[in-house]
Amino acid sequence: MRHFAIALSSSTVYLKLICVALMWGGTFIAGRIVAAELSPNLSALLRFGFAAILLVLILLKSTGGFPHLSVQQHLYAILMGLTGVFAYNLFFFAALSRIEAGRTALFVSLSPILTILVMRFFFQERLSRINYLGVYLALFGTLIVVSKGEFFAAFAQSFGTGEMMMCGAVLSWVIYTICFKQTQAPALTMTTYSVLWGTFFLFISLVPEFMQFSLPHISFHSWLSIIFLGIFGTVLAFIWYAEAIYRIGASRTIVFNNLVPVFAVLLAFLILKEPITWSMLVGGSLSFIGVILTNKQEKESDKSCNRNLAS
Repeated sequence: MRHFAIALSSSTVYLKLICVALMWGGTFIAGRIVAAELSPNLSALLRFGFAAILLVLILLKSTGGFPHLSVQQHLYAILMGLTGVFAYNLFFFAALSRIEAGRTALFVSLSPILTILVMRFFFQERLSRINYLGVYLALFGTLIVVSKGEFFAAFAQSFGTGEMMMCGAVLSWVIYTICFKQTQAPALTMTTYSVLWGTFFLFISLVPEFMQFSLPHISFHSWLSIIFLGIFGTVLAFIWYAEAIYRIGASRTIVFNNLVPVFAVLLAFLILKEPITWSMLVGGSLSFIGVILTNKQEKESDKSCNRNLAS
């Protein structure tokens, strides 16, 4: 009975992560709508300013106040706000203003690869041969996406500013995920603190330009997109993502990020009428398969054999 409860609980986590991938797939569509009208700085500030207000209200209702954090947890919250909120979203909206939403989303496939490599080098997490095969396969798939399948063409023509921005966004998210893994505070608490810090950094970066903005001129579609980004793409998705990191670990959680490009490409096709190219399909598929292999766990018999060989 206890085993059934654990399995049921894990299934709930996986279902939430699928929903997170769907919501984050939608953020690429909503983000592209906002990026066409507003600057990356203002787009990110409106998204997380709205989300920060909601998170504070939820936290106050849940705990009755702001929970105490240790000095180390505060430092992690600051770093998470600086990377996963501030840097990621400046890169995110800047990329969306330059390249297609579906192509932008496919860069998410880099996140699991980089996370596992960082865990290997800095936290001594060992990988099996099939895991390394997955790393190379996913990187090859990403190369197809980045080069648009034109391997022998001038690489600089295929890899532009938008692609560079998304690489920066991916690196920022990897740091955010690893930091979350190191904290011990509840998911809602750390999410709220990190979003507050990130919103603060976004606000500071925007102070010199405030006089140039005219909020009443933002279109209705952009406001709807901002609301979606704040409620679903930030508050709900960030909390569920953080809960999953605590429950099933960073590597098993971030692998679900490979569903984000799938949903983003489909939504971009349905809503923005963006074409689905062969390089997106092939590269995205290879990246998805590669990350699955990267996170594939050895059977107990294989583990025992490896331990015996090592000894």
